Amino acid sequence: MSSTAQDIQVNTYAVDPSHSRLGFTVRHLGFSKVRGSFENFEGIVRLDPDDLSTIEAEGTAQTASITTNDEKRDAHLRSADFFDADKYPTITFKSTGVKDVDGSRFTLIGELTMRGVTKEVEFEGEYLGAGRDPLGNDKIALEARTTINRKDWGLNWNAALETGGVLVSEHVDLELEIQAVLQDDEA
Repeated sequence: MSSTAQDIQVNTYAVDPSHSRLGFTVRHLGFSKVRGSFENFEGIVRLDPDDLSTIEAEGTAQTASITTNDEKRDAHLRSADFFDADKYPTITFKSTGVKDVDGSRFTLIGELTMRGVTKEVEFEGEYLGAGRDPLGNDKIALEARTTINRKDWGLNWNAALETGGVLVSEHVDLELEIQAVLQDDEA
């Protein structure tokens, strides 16, 4: 915990994976959607809940933990055609700034790294609030979304459809639903 002249109280929160989701949605066949998530991830959020301009975040997801509830598709996503999980075992995000704070809404800017490629992204976020769970843990909740072009990170595989178009859209919606627990800074 640190303090500035304006009495900003920045706290550190660890993402609680059992109450969080790192998900994605992508168009399939040009008209339907496939949803998936990463099951193994960790992250840290730092902020003063009274001043959202203080938000900082970083996180790591294990690419081999991708799931779309279809093991054959998941194995393909782990392969060199997509995430190449053996060569690139993690996806990382590290914030570099925040802007457009408006009430509980904000835009978090940061660097997203997949397949060894780092690109800047902007997540449209919302701070959902804070509370204490029955075990006495202080928690916060946030949601954030962005749309990326997967080809910017080298996820290029696709298949042409005989009716025109392609099997998998280039555009992927990333959806973060985060609950995080306050860390004891004395440790």
